[in-house]
Amino acid sequence: MTDLRTENVQDYPRPPAVERVPQRLRVLLAGTEIANSTGAWRVLETHHAPTYYIPTQDILPGALRPAPGSSHCEWKGRAVYFDVLAEQTIAPRGAWSYPRATAGFAQIEDHVAFYPGAMSAAWVGAYAVTAQPGDFYGGWVTSNLTGIVKGGPGTLGW
Repeated sequence: MTDLRTENVQDYPRPPAVERVPQRLRVLLAGTEIANSTGAWRVLETHHAPTYYIPTQDILPGALRPAPGSSHCEWKGRAVYFDVLAEQTIAPRGAWSYPRATAGFAQIEDHVAFYPGAMSAAWVGAYAVTAQPGDFYGGWVTSNLTGIVKGGPGTLGW
């Protein structure tokens, strides 16, 4: 296992950077392992917790159902959303993807990001994940992060 180094979210770049994730990522919903990957990427942006993008082949077949709506990121392009399904549990719009990401983020095409607050649990290696504050961003907060993570009251305009 590759341990996580201490990182200050205020040191992350803007525009964001994309980098390979050396740790295993796991996502659970209602006791079902939805994703298990050693081939993920993460996006790092100033004052944000990292957002992790998991290859579709590492996601449980049938766990994603297209959901209505889309959004636009100035860096990555147009996002589409998915309901996440496990047994009798549905996490509405619990995941998203950039099917045609902009050139600087081509690595995350055919990859899916999960809102950790909509899942039962998620891990980066042995580190448990909590959700980035607020209800908009999908960053994964781990205990190795320092600095002020955007998303809470008063931080949306940064």
